[in-house]
Amino acid sequence: MVTVLRAHGLRFVIYTADHEPPHAHVYGDGEARIDIMSLKVITQGGLSDRDVRRAVDVIHENQALFLETWRRYHG
Repeated sequence: MVTVLRAHGLRFVIYTADHEPPHAHVYGDGEARIDIMSLKVITQGGLSDRDVRRAVDVIHENQALFLETWRRYHG
């Protein structure tokens, strides 16, 4: 597990032994998985809609960093 970024009280993680599509796990007061390429929410569990929107914005603003980190571990 690699913490890519922390922002707005959220922690953005990429697991080193994970599956396609490229996605980030977001943790706060709940969790969500967000597709790095399409920015679509894959799952949402307890994370507020507001925090999910913030998370999508953070991933969008740092998309190159998230993709680079994903590719470092997954090819």
